[in-house]
This record gives sequence, C-alpha cells and structure tokens, in this order.
Amino acid sequence: MALVSNQASTAEYTVADLHAMPDDGRRRELIDGMLFVTPAPGWPHQEMGLALYRLLHAACPPELHVLAAPFGVTTSEVDEVQPDVLVARFADLTRANLPVAPVMVAEVASRSTRLHDRNTKKAHYERLGVASYWLLDPDGDGGLDVLELGADGRYATVARAAGDGILEVHRPFPAAVSPAALLAGLRRP
Repeated sequence: MALVSNQASTAEYTVADLHAMPDDGRRRELIDGMLFVTPAPGWPHQEMGLALYRLLHAACPPELHVLAAPFGVTTSEVDEVQPDVLVARFADLTRANLPVAPVMVAEVASRSTRLHDRNTKKAHYERLGVASYWLLDPDGDGGLDVLELGADGRYATVARAAGDGILEVHRPFPAAVSPAALLAGLRRP
C-alpha cells in the first residue's frame, strides 16, 4: 500500500496493523482507525522541534517527563499518534508508549503536515483532553501558538510569539520560549 504524504486512507486500521508495517522512514499515525503517512521531516522542522525538546527537558519538574518523536501516544486500539514533543506525567509512561493523554503536545508544522496539525490532530488532542497544544511553524516568522483547553473542552489560543519575541509560559511548567532561538541552529555561526 503506497500512501502519499499526509493522505488518509479510508480503511480502518488498528495499532497492531500499524506496528506490522515496514519501517521506511515515514511517520505513520492512526486517528480513529484512519492511517496518516507523512515523509521524514526536514531540517527546519527537526531543528525547531529538538530545540524545543532541549529547552523543555531542562526546565521539566521531576513529576513530568519530556519526550520527542518518535514515541507513540496509544490511547485505543485505533489511535496512535507521535507528537513532535510531548510532556507527560512520569507515572503515566510505559516503556512502550503513553497510554493516556499527555499533559502537553507540541507539533512543528511542515508543508506536508500544516493542515493536518491545525485540524485533524488538533481535534484529536481536544477529544483526548490534552490540556496544552503548541503549534510551531519554522517557516515565515517562526511562529508559536499556544492553545489551551477551556471548560467547554475546546482549544483557544492563549498566547502567540514570533521571531525574536519571548513567550513566558506557565503550563505545563514555567519556561521562556523564543521562536527565533528555536531556529538558531539553522544559521551558520
């Protein structure tokens, strides 16, 4: 079966089906049994995501843990996603996956994932009850949008930073994030 970048299939798959697929460098995720396949991310995506991971990992309190993709959030037999960066309660993690909703998820957009991150994955994380959802975009102004789950169970944007702006966040724990700093590794010293 050959799926084009970020195309969803119409067949219903299970996590067991997902794990039986070959490892070909593409990210495969399931949402409600629908298979989503994306190509390996490019340098700006990796630079921003891993810089965020390092920043959050350094600030993380001991009861929480920060992980970077690939690591499965497997919440049902037909749902497994691999957020670019996630924060979970240490006690919730297993050696194989995270079987419950993370405390926070960050997705770094790329040309092939931008709409998927802002729509399908956002709706999935809302349904799971992920308290904080961060959307990062290494293109353009290098923006960072922080969405938080409201009492109505829907995400609302609570903060935005771009370029050299510094965003002071308090959830899931205190940290200062600058989109430009997350992309600093793209510039030659």
